[in-house]
Amino acid sequence: MQWAPDSAKLARVRALMAERGLDALVVRAPDNVLYLTNFWGMKGYDACVFPRDGQPTLICLEASEEDAARTAWTTDVRLFKGYDERDPRPPAARMLDVARDAAGEYERVGVELTLGTQAADRMVGEPTTFTAEWFAAFGDAADATPVLVEARSLKTEQEIERIRLANDIAAAAMEHCKLVIDAGLTEAQIAAEWEGFVHGEGTGWQGKVDLALGFSLVWSGPGIKTFTATASRPIVEGEPTLFEIWVCADGYWCDHTKNLVVGELTPRYADLEAGLLGVYESAIDFARPGASLAELDRQIRSGIDALGFPGQPSHPICHGVGARAHEPPYAHQAGGGEIAAGMVLAIEPGCYISGGGGLRVEDNFLITDAGAEKLSPFPDGIVRA
Repeated sequence: MQWAPDSAKLARVRALMAERGLDALVVRAPDNVLYLTNFWGMKGYDACVFPRDGQPTLICLEASEEDAARTAWTTDVRLFKGYDERDPRPPAARMLDVARDAAGEYERVGVELTLGTQAADRMVGEPTTFTAEWFAAFGDAADATPVLVEARSLKTEQEIERIRLANDIAAAAMEHCKLVIDAGLTEAQIAAEWEGFVHGEGTGWQGKVDLALGFSLVWSGPGIKTFTATASRPIVEGEPTLFEIWVCADGYWCDHTKNLVVGELTPRYADLEAGLLGVYESAIDFARPGASLAELDRQIRSGIDALGFPGQPSHPICHGVGARAHEPPYAHQAGGGEIAAGMVLAIEPGCYISGGGGLRVEDNFLITDAGAEKLSPFPDGIVRA
């Protein structure tokens, strides 16, 4: 899919740069390169010099020349070698040489000084990292991160369309799993079914997605815990199998938690589902323009406390989604900020039982003037397989 330049998005970035007196941004996080150029790199060695006025410069590996010509919104593409017979340095060092040269004409430059996380490149398995040389290369650079965070928190029509594609692929993969899940499978086997559908069917989805990748954590019954890996535990009949799932469709993401059950749901989990959905639905109703992010966090955690799970969950209950699966804004009772129309938020209350087991529900919501619009067509709660 060759997306037209998102002029509304790029104009927002440039207006924020003008407010802060920045002549150019120099970025190399894959999600920020994608955000500013529409180019999603293979190995994370790529960079962009994005001026307040004029055409951006995309810097990428020679091997990506064809991809850059097809997808990038700029024609100023500068290539560097992945292997240079005269230069034993790693590719990132050669990329930095080109970036330094491209940024040299600008007086006030912003660099990602406080970037906490970044999305993966298309290769995924071996993320690149920043070196001290990168941060020292641009003199007395300002921090570009606040500009990008503010710009990225509100989505354009094109971004919303791209996030919807990721949501639709994730939901279709869940529909597939609903048909094939069985107590004879393991967590890893049903996770593989979900990931295989995303990659196999999502790539080429509706003729609009060049590459779809799925990322999952799947736990069943007592295996449900936060921040643990999918294992070879069997699917438990009568208890939820929880899918913590992300889809990345050409660099735009969704983040869901969906639940299936094989057989009849036990009364204990039916009661937990009813209680947690009550907390969730109240949060969705609260998530309107002008609402306090801090108050949303307090409200959800108070509701979970009332269900008998004080201090839970140990993860954020609301965050932005876009060119990363987790991006600002985050709801936190000790923080600030307001919900605004144009945000896409993941809302995800969860309750976890000591020793194993529990439940989380999560979907992505587009904030409109009328309230929160659910983006995934797959149901919330625990769905009967």
